[in-house]
Amino acid sequence: MTDGSPPVDPDTSDDPDTSGDPGYGPGSGSEFDSEPGSSSDFESGSGPRSTDPVVVVVEPETPGNVGTIARAMKNFGLTDLKLVDPPELEPDGEAYGFAGHAREDVLPNAETVTFEEVVETYHTVGCTAITGEDARRHVRFPYSTPVELRESLRTVETRTALVFGREGTGLDNDELRQLDEVCSIPADEDYPVLNLGQAATVLLYELRELTVDEYQLPDVELERASEADIERLHDYFERFLDHADHREYRRDRCETLFRRLLGRAHPTDREVHTLLGVFRKATDKLEFADELAETYGESLYDEDASRR
Repeated sequence: MTDGSPPVDPDTSDDPDTSGDPGYGPGSGSEFDSEPGSSSDFESGSGPRSTDPVVVVVEPETPGNVGTIARAMKNFGLTDLKLVDPPELEPDGEAYGFAGHAREDVLPNAETVTFEEVVETYHTVGCTAITGEDARRHVRFPYSTPVELRESLRTVETRTALVFGREGTGLDNDELRQLDEVCSIPADEDYPVLNLGQAATVLLYELRELTVDEYQLPDVELERASEADIERLHDYFERFLDHADHREYRRDRCETLFRRLLGRAHPTDREVHTLLGVFRKATDKLEFADELAETYGESLYDEDASRR
């Protein structure tokens, strides 16, 4: 949902044109087809340019929000943006300014379509914040959360459109009646309204497992150091405690604590080898200090001070 409109329960009215929800959608667009006003992609039956979901924004008003949606699509691996009755998007305007790198492909390739064409071509998911409270409200109930939608779409192979509504009123009941599913983002009941850019980003993030093959983040599960190197680290830590004159009755407990800590941490090769270097250097210095103490017959430690 978007900011501004007071939350109302649209299903209390039978008039589909007067019961919109303040919905998920800031957006704007212009006609990006080969000819202004055309929608050849639908007329030819070619459908979306990929098997990933397409994003549809119905009657967006704000160009900046369309740019924000395009950017979120680029972030999460989607490319196909459809706009129903959008305003004009200027190449040097707000939409392109908000789109980031999506200004290079997602935004200029967006297509102007009609709502009817979307319904006829895709399995549709309407995005709304106002939902029916129970099974008596058939238009907006039942609904899925973004996570539930992801798991549902994972099991089927279908051409899916994620449909967002207007900034102020969202999708009205007449439009929702024509859509196949309803999705809603769980939020605080005192203020469940999200603007279009926020809602689209949250939904596309949750669907990323279906749309993104590789992330920029490393797979830390595959980087855990070898058990042999981790055991070497435990050996060095044991030597360190020995030369640090750690009291015997505390040493076993300290070694166990260190083992539990590493067991939970799953350290990487780099982390283990860094710690190996630290403990090796520290232990070498302690060994040298012990040799000096033996040579000059002096204790390296103040036993009385250590007990204080």
